[in-house]
Amino acid sequence: MSFNWQSIDYTKPLVMGILNVTPDSFFDGGSYTTENAIAKRFEDMLHDGADIIDIGAYSSRSGAEDISAKEELKRLAVALQIAKHNFPNTPISIDTFRLQVIQDVLHTYGEVMVNDISGGNHDADMIRFCAENKLPFVCMHMQGNPQTMQIKPEYTNVVTEVLEFFKTKIKESKELGLKQFIVDPGFGFGKTVEQNYALMNNLDAFVALGEPVLVGISRKSMIQKVIDCTAKEALNGTTVLNTISLLKGAKIIRVHDVKEAKEAVKIVEATMI
Repeated sequence: MSFNWQSIDYTKPLVMGILNVTPDSFFDGGSYTTENAIAKRFEDMLHDGADIIDIGAYSSRSGAEDISAKEELKRLAVALQIAKHNFPNTPISIDTFRLQVIQDVLHTYGEVMVNDISGGNHDADMIRFCAENKLPFVCMHMQGNPQTMQIKPEYTNVVTEVLEFFKTKIKESKELGLKQFIVDPGFGFGKTVEQNYALMNNLDAFVALGEPVLVGISRKSMIQKVIDCTAKEALNGTTVLNTISLLKGAKIIRVHDVKEAKEAVKIVEATMI
């Protein structure tokens, strides 16, 4: 039995734990490719308080290898079987931009959240499919694709342009009857460091759109380049930005480090009593 997404509560901040079943993700690629490692990762994140587990089988780091839908589904299969048998009723998100992948997952596993880095642009029917099947849809903004996005991202005004993208997508989604639309500004996806921080500084404008906002900045280069560290050393910077995001109204933070993220949520909530 999969999680009933109609019962999800976005009024309080949620922590989405990252499970990359890829060999080449930027931080933990290759760490969770065996059955035992995947099961342990599930156990650890749920123990630390993860509200949602986001499974990714296609690496979206800059310059990552493009793989087929068949290979993506093959990588997902083990993780979804573990979720189904060992962690039933756990909210599962699938990090994919392919409608074929979501169709197969819905048939073999059940209802999942769709975390689409293309914002529904790769498969024109993705949003319609989510609406028809009552699946929550995370719409991320990305300029270009994972192979090209960081070559030379250009905007006249990054905040205005990304906001207009979401206004269009929200209108389209409402017309299709989508009930759960989540805004993800796409930090690090076709943006310079300066553009990423412009989006962070104006996160309240995205919150004002009226839909839950997801922030995914965990250990990314926008942190590394500011404090001169590696991804391995970027946990403190990640926690700082997650805290800022929560204070600005983000409702989902997507992280590699669930325990620290839950602590940030508790501290922020304590300041709002």
